[in-house]
Amino acid sequence: MQANIQTEEDKKIEDVLSKIKYKIAVLSGKGGTGKTTVTVNIAQTLSNRGYKVGVLDADVTGPNIPLMFGVEDDQITAKDDKIIPIEAEKVKIVSMEFLLQDKSKALIWRGPMKIKALKQLLADVHWGELDFLIVDLPPGSSDEPLSIVQTIKDLNGMVVVTTPQNVSLLDVSKSVNFAEVTNVPIIGVVENMSGFVCPHCGEQTNIFKKDGGKNFAEQLSLNFLGSIPLIADICEAGDRGRPAVLSNDITKKAFDSIVEKILTKLEITK
Repeated sequence: MQANIQTEEDKKIEDVLSKIKYKIAVLSGKGGTGKTTVTVNIAQTLSNRGYKVGVLDADVTGPNIPLMFGVEDDQITAKDDKIIPIEAEKVKIVSMEFLLQDKSKALIWRGPMKIKALKQLLADVHWGELDFLIVDLPPGSSDEPLSIVQTIKDLNGMVVVTTPQNVSLLDVSKSVNFAEVTNVPIIGVVENMSGFVCPHCGEQTNIFKKDGGKNFAEQLSLNFLGSIPLIADICEAGDRGRPAVLSNDITKKAFDSIVEKILTKLEITK
């Protein structure tokens, strides 16, 4: 049997990750669940609590993290052959978006190219010492999510994002299966867009059904982290480039509760 040979790149990744206490991946079974919005606001909530936080945008062909933090036009810099993360609201960010010359053009790459890029984003970044690295995975369970899980061997767990309707829950069950097959623990399930809150009267209307994510989590004996209501300000905040938890009290309360449950699950006290 051939022994595993650790490459120079593997050693660099191992060294980078050794300075990060907790690594969490955010995953969804399909696009359109608001996974990136959840990633951004979890990261910002952790930062607001005084933790040192980094976000890796692992969606190589559809990177949106920079836009939601308002730094999409920033240019990446390097020092001693290491990429220096862009910082916004005290959160460190690395994304393929920062490396693109023409951001309006599609990045048409096959799987091996995307995997190579992801490994470089892990190996060649100077994160420094972090409490948390939050990885925003592309939807599904193909090349990029699998590559991240195989590269970050000590992932502390996954946060699975769904919306309440059955079609999303069907896809998220595949995400749960992906976590089981790759032996990554599931920290819990977040139900996004759980109900539309009228900005005028505050009444909530369950456009996409109700409690689908919660019931799904209970059926599989998973930790239910909480629900995010459908609020116009969340979408507007993303377009403005400022996490919604910094401007909307309802959103802040929801993510405070979610982050508290994440910390409890990981047995983190501060």
